[in-house]
Amino acid sequence: MKIIAIDSSGLVASVAVATEESVIAEYSVNYKKTHSQTLLPMLDEIRSMTELDLKTVDAIAVASGPGSFTGLRIGSSTAKGLALALDKPIIEVPTVDALAMNMWGCPGIVCPIMDARRHQVYTGFFEFGEDDELVVIKERFAEDIETVVGMLNDIGRSVTFLGDGVEVSKDAIKRCAGVPYRFAPPHLARQRAGSLAFLAIKYYKQGRFVDSSAHKPEYLRKSQAEREHDRNSVDDGR
Repeated sequence: MKIIAIDSSGLVASVAVATEESVIAEYSVNYKKTHSQTLLPMLDEIRSMTELDLKTVDAIAVASGPGSFTGLRIGSSTAKGLALALDKPIIEVPTVDALAMNMWGCPGIVCPIMDARRHQVYTGFFEFGEDDELVVIKERFAEDIETVVGMLNDIGRSVTFLGDGVEVSKDAIKRCAGVPYRFAPPHLARQRAGSLAFLAIKYYKQGRFVDSSAHKPEYLRKSQAEREHDRNSVDDGR
C-alpha cells in the first residue's frame, strides 16, 4: 500500500509518501512560515520529484492531535480535501504516538512533550515491547510538566524526552526528575511525517481509518477563545 502522511501539529510542517517497505519521500520545514503556506507546496514538490500519481495512493494519514489549534486545523483541512478529492480514507494518528515512533527501539519510557502553553504540555507515556511494537503506557493527556515528571518518577524507569515542549520544560525536568533521563537529539526531536506514516500503515491494516467526512482533530483542551468565552459567560452570570 501507499499513503500520504501529513503532520502540522506543531512548529514543524512535515509531509511524506510511504509504502510498507520504505519512506519514498519526506519533506519537513521548521521555519517561521505558516503551515497554510507550506503543506500543499511541499506535497506538490514531493509529487513532482517522485512522479507520484495521486490516484495510486490508498489513504491519507494525518496527525490528529493534540497540538497547535491552528496547525491541527490546517493539517486536518488539507487531509480532508485530499481524501475527498481522491475518494480515500483518512488514518488518524495521535500526535504524541507519532512522535514516540521517532525513538523506535529505544529502551525505557519514551515521553513526547509538546508545549500546550499556560504552563502545560501535551504528552503520553510509551515503550517499545515485544518485536519493538509501540506500547501505550498512558494515553495522551495535558498536564503541567512538574506533575508529568512526578508521574514518571513513580513509574521508576529511565525516560527519553522529545518534542517542542522540551525547550520550555528542560529546567523543570532537571529540577524534578528522580529517574535517569535524556533528551532526544535534534534530528529525532520533532515531528516527522515518515514516523507518522510508519504507524499509520499499522493502523490501516487494523482497520483504524475513517471517511473524510468523519474526521476531526482532537484538541484535548478548549482553545483560548473558547476559554475566554466560557469565562465571560460566567462573569456575565450566563
